[in-house]
Amino acid sequence: MSGGDTASHHAMDYKSAGVDIDAAEESKHRLAAHVQSTLTAGARGAFGGFGGMFRVPEGYRAPLLVSSADGVGTKIKVAIESARHDTIGHCLVNHCTNDILVQGAIPMFFLDYVAFGKLHPHVVEAVVAGVAAGCRENGCALIGGETAEMPGVYTPPDYDLAGFITGIVEEEAVLGSARVRDGDSLVALASDGLHTNGYSLARRIIAERLCLGVHDAFPDADGATVADVLLRVHRSYLACLRPVLNSIHAMAHITGGGLPGNLNRALPEFLDADVDTTSWTIPSTFRVLADAGAVSRHEMFRAFNMGVGMVVITAPEFVRSIRARATACGIAAWELGRVVRGSGKVRLDGVVA
Repeated sequence: MSGGDTASHHAMDYKSAGVDIDAAEESKHRLAAHVQSTLTAGARGAFGGFGGMFRVPEGYRAPLLVSSADGVGTKIKVAIESARHDTIGHCLVNHCTNDILVQGAIPMFFLDYVAFGKLHPHVVEAVVAGVAAGCRENGCALIGGETAEMPGVYTPPDYDLAGFITGIVEEEAVLGSARVRDGDSLVALASDGLHTNGYSLARRIIAERLCLGVHDAFPDADGATVADVLLRVHRSYLACLRPVLNSIHAMAHITGGGLPGNLNRALPEFLDADVDTTSWTIPSTFRVLADAGAVSRHEMFRAFNMGVGMVVITAPEFVRSIRARATACGIAAWELGRVVRGSGKVRLDGVVA
């Protein structure tokens, strides 16, 4: 060949294509201590294996494995814009833990996936340090994961994060709609901010209506910045509710879709959840967003958790003990409403949402 652009004949390597193998190796070395800090008695194998291994705990008669996968949505953009990467992984683990907790499952192990446009080892380490913190909080082992550098798919400094959890529950102890009865009580456990849902709307309101950046003070937040408010860690309810699971019929983790789109998932088709929205004071964060964005009440309850992170459905005689457990864990809890005859819907103040 001749006459072509001289540059086209230069030797090429993976780094010139946007993938830095050396950075990937450095990242692995940085992660080892974080991963090892999460290992529990059931974990088997060493860091860096091709697959994670975990021994099923003894003592179960008819165990079921419960798995879930999720991400953190556009909350990750707040972490990127504020260069605060050490809590987003914690949010991810807590979110996934709550998702399997509603079926009565206790987490055993977790896997993560982080994909970058350009891999920076210190950012990878911060993200996985957050994942490890979440695993330690919830007693599950981080037994595997993947860190990918994907130029052309993600534009630096953007990255994405996903998690995969597996827990265990006795088949006879599975919680869910089949256990729910007419007259059951709804007990709300408070969220700690937005958790991991509604961020696309919240970020737009903050940027376009409030004209604030991540380092500016958030209105009515005692001097906390936008990043402080939006990066509050998604609360885990495992430690609080584990001791009282045998007195619970069903639960709903209030994520995307809010109360109307999640509480209905815990109901049989012949019962409704009648929620009294005067039973709690909606936190100021949500009021600020609603006012600044002129967001309707209906839309606020669909897009955000409105201060309710988990709803427990239980017989009325157990309400006091469940609320006491929440109080002991530093989590506000209150009676949110009742289960009544219906068609599997959620009613807000008597009106189907």
